[in-house]
Amino acid sequence: MLSHNYILLTLYATLFTWLLTTLGSSMVFFFKKINKTYMDISLSTAAGIMLSASFFSLLNPAIENAITLKQTPFLIVSVGFLLGSLFILLTDKINYSNSSLLMISITMHNIPEGLAIGIAFGSIKYGINGATLTNALILTLAIGLQNFPEGSAVSLPLRREKYSRFKSFLYGSLSAVVEPIFGVIGALLTIKISSLMPLFLSFAAGAMIYVIIKELIPESQKNNHKSLMTLSAIIGFIIMMILDTLM
Repeated sequence: MLSHNYILLTLYATLFTWLLTTLGSSMVFFFKKINKTYMDISLSTAAGIMLSASFFSLLNPAIENAITLKQTPFLIVSVGFLLGSLFILLTDKINYSNSSLLMISITMHNIPEGLAIGIAFGSIKYGINGATLTNALILTLAIGLQNFPEGSAVSLPLRREKYSRFKSFLYGSLSAVVEPIFGVIGALLTIKISSLMPLFLSFAAGAMIYVIIKELIPESQKNNHKSLMTLSAIIGFIIMMILDTLM
């Protein structure tokens, strides 16, 4: 029953992140353009939280679980981390020539985010340090926060290309439909194949950190208020770190 609860929690969590993408996409009905500083603060804060969560909720539990399973921690975690990064690198080969490809790219980037949430919830079953409900929920919130501007980043450019408001909204919303699907897959794999959990956890961390470094931080740093964006990312990191320590 517990394993089914974790899967259900994963589904609810990823439906929440999808909802925030949908809310971001709905901005196309109200605005032609959204305040860039507000959007960039959201991105940079989420980047800081996700960076911190990548260690506290994914890499640290991966290392501890590898030790428990009598695996070679530095090897299994390094391989998983590299595979996760390479996965996103391959998806970037179809990136950013126009708004349609932007939507495809963001959709592909939502796959590791869904996996990360599923793995975070699934790993709670094994009671290892760092794999907690609090950390999984914080990770979900961080991914949801950065999904909001991603939804707008799809719908608003499509509207500028003369798509109807409804179609722009629909495509923006659908860009995150993969998160619930891959979230449940990640939870199932983690629960059913416990020996591969360190690999799954580090894979999700590698994929997330690649997206943070390649997309979220550079995008927020295009803002004229670079120091504010940097501070927002640091605050996001500290928030996650404090909550992990306290909880």
